[in-house]
Amino acid sequence: MSNEQDKLAKDLEEKANISDAKPAKKFNFNFNASAKSSFVPGQFNQYGQYGGGAQSSNFGYQDYSNYAQRPAQGAAQAEPDSSSMTLEEYQKQSKANLSTRGKVGGGAKVLSVGGAKKADSPKVLKIGGAKKEESPDPKAAPKAAPKASPAAAAAAAAAAAAAEAPAASPAPETTSSETTDADAIAQEHEQLDQEIVEDMFGGADVKEHMSILFMGHVDAGKSTMGGNLLYLTGSVDKRTVEKYEREAIDAGRQGWYLSWVMDTNKEERNEGKTIEVGRAVFETEKRRYTILDAPGHKMYVPSMIGGASQADVGVLVISARRGEYETGFEKGGQTREHAILAKTQGVEKLVVVVNKMDDSTVAWSKERYDECTKKLAVFLKGTGYTDVTFMPVSGYTGAGLKERVPKETCPWYDGPSLLEFLDNVPLENRKLTAPFMLPVSGKSKDLGTVVEGKIESGSIKKGNSLLMMPNRTQVEVSAIYNESEAEIPGAISGEQVKIKLRGIEEEDIQIGFVLTSAKNPIKAVTRFEAQVAIVEVKSILTTGYSCVMHVHTAVEEVTFTALLHKLEKGTNRKSKKPPAFAKKGMKIIARIEVAEPVCVEVFSKLPQLGRFTLRDQGQTVAIGKITKLLD
Repeated sequence: MSNEQDKLAKDLEEKANISDAKPAKKFNFNFNASAKSSFVPGQFNQYGQYGGGAQSSNFGYQDYSNYAQRPAQGAAQAEPDSSSMTLEEYQKQSKANLSTRGKVGGGAKVLSVGGAKKADSPKVLKIGGAKKEESPDPKAAPKAAPKASPAAAAAAAAAAAAAEAPAASPAPETTSSETTDADAIAQEHEQLDQEIVEDMFGGADVKEHMSILFMGHVDAGKSTMGGNLLYLTGSVDKRTVEKYEREAIDAGRQGWYLSWVMDTNKEERNEGKTIEVGRAVFETEKRRYTILDAPGHKMYVPSMIGGASQADVGVLVISARRGEYETGFEKGGQTREHAILAKTQGVEKLVVVVNKMDDSTVAWSKERYDECTKKLAVFLKGTGYTDVTFMPVSGYTGAGLKERVPKETCPWYDGPSLLEFLDNVPLENRKLTAPFMLPVSGKSKDLGTVVEGKIESGSIKKGNSLLMMPNRTQVEVSAIYNESEAEIPGAISGEQVKIKLRGIEEEDIQIGFVLTSAKNPIKAVTRFEAQVAIVEVKSILTTGYSCVMHVHTAVEEVTFTALLHKLEKGTNRKSKKPPAFAKKGMKIIARIEVAEPVCVEVFSKLPQLGRFTLRDQGQTVAIGKITKLLD
């Protein structure tokens, strides 16, 4: 890696890492794709996966507490019954549980694709410089988790990770009694989550749901890829696609017809670009998916942020076509900004899809593929991503989307297709036992008041009494619909749903409101303290500076009322005197005031409602996390 690349990675790490006082954890990219794959730091294996050196692993999002997503190295543990205690008691008990988890096992963090590791499939994704294992079939895709329930798969993955983690560094000793206790806790946790799922769905075999965000620079081919996925999975029939093709030819847009499956309004079709976050659903044999197709133009970044806040996995689409990749990646393009924004919104798993490999300027060239991926890998590494996979595809022809790229087309790539890979990505703990939380991303008045969004925690059933915050309106759930708009008896964390409510009018709800548990409601405040990293500001930031805050699905105007501390680079040590100003590259503790009450939580308690992005005049100026609620 060149000195210039090292400098770029180091600079990005410093801007991206807004962790607490202790230094961020260091991990290695060490993806074991195949027994034949010689994995060398700084190079790519046959799956296009990057073996980088130690790096800053996050944006400060390693603060695992309460019902936030937990690291895989500890065994799963039963959560307290949130219905019988206050939110403070629930959080205290959850913290105690996490303390116990931290005593179990040790060593490197292990992510087993598809959940629990089977004896005949030792292929795993390892982070932390772990020793690679031999794979009996280097061409085989990672195997899926055994069908049980979404919760059971998550618990099994956690237990397997704890059991298999090799000692990348000396691990604390674990007594046999601790191990026995951990096993019992894992079983109890799995049983509790499974009971919730069975109570919801009557023991039916329900497929897991995953939300995937398509992001990247304008004209990278996101909508075309999404439209082709819908066609290849049978969600859109051939007759409909042929109709779009005829209409596109008549409009002089012959090559755009697949994108019209996703871009349905007239303006998007005429302009040839997505304006709002498009939504579409499809199924495979293993999972249900919601595609969130983010607009690629910089004018519509706010829409992209709203989509990123609901994603489980990010799919960063880049064009391999000569000139297009460079335009998207260089300063002013959206490839970089989308990757950063997705990370700040909580997207940890990233698939980089190198699209348009069939273009005449590329012709499935490995040299061009390496040129695009290596430069981008340096940037993503510095941004804090630790779970990244690269793969070549053609969104237009469909090569590499559902089926693997044919050998005669691309002899140098031996990895899985996009759907094959997504079907086997393990989902994080879905926080089924936590209080119910759903940030509202949409609303309508269709035979009643209907809100939509992704359930961030907890579960819901028809007839439940909930609270709409911040206006504290008591509501009743009269109907629930899944992502395909089929009525269902209940839903769990991770699902994209529409909920018909009784007791509130549609005009009394705003995007960014939160539908929440009546017993343990989310807080609504107008002031808070936060740790803020300045990404880009035209001059300097001082007290009185105003901008726009994006937090979960809410968008509110905010003002910096006080700059409290400057954080020292490397140590995050607080300055004794408040800084007079902040500039690009600095990290500070600030007091922020919101124009209207907003539903948020301290980051350490609920990350998805405690991280935010600040924008001003069409650019991202800062990212941050809430450390203290004031009122």
